[in-house]
Order: sequence, then C-alpha cells, then structure tokens
Amino acid sequence: MAEWFSSGLIIDAILVLVVLEAAALLWWNRRTGRGPAPLPLLCNLASGAALMLAVRASLTDSGWPIVAVCLFGSLLAHVGELAIRLRRTSRRETQPQPEPQLRDVGTPAKIVAFPLRRQG
Repeated sequence: MAEWFSSGLIIDAILVLVVLEAAALLWWNRRTGRGPAPLPLLCNLASGAALMLAVRASLTDSGWPIVAVCLFGSLLAHVGELAIRLRRTSRRETQPQPEPQLRDVGTPAKIVAFPLRRQG
C-alpha cells in the first residue's frame, strides 16, 4: 500500500473512479432528465480532480509550481460552478412565481387506512 501512495497510483485510481462517476451521472441525466445538471457537475468534479492532482504532485515530490497550478485550476473550476449556480438562482428570483394552489388536505373517506369498525 505504501507503494501506491509514494508513486501516486492511489490518486490515479481515485481519478478513474471520478471519471466513471461523471460518465454514469451524465448518462443518467441524459436518459432520464433527472439528476445533477451537466455543467455544474463537470465543474464540481473538475475542481475535485484538480485537488487530487495537487495531492498527487505533492506525494510524488513534484515542484511547488505544479502543485500551485493544480490548486489554481481547482479554484477556476470552483468559481465556474459558483457562477453557474448563482446565475440560475438569480433567474429564478426574477421570474414571477405562480400562486400556490390550495387543495383539500386529508384522506378521502373511501381510502382511509383504519375505517371505523361497525358496532353490532
């Protein structure tokens, strides 16, 4: 296990898992229309991947400029994700919200879970 850490292979394995996660989530979103939105998802995963690359560079005794570039890449991806999310939030706030529909609450008499027992 020490070899996996000293060579950075552990980070490589984690990055493969991140790529598989991204592919699965994007496929699910495309197929069902549900799940995380693709662009913020990719920005989020890119930020995490860049952090993992910074850890890998540190584990393998790369120079500090390599670690700094990876950290800066993570920052850019994170700022990109925040910008996307803030833009979506501000659009939702400017659009008129529909009036909430009032409806009857409670269980209809036909489908009550515990009907009254007949006395007799």
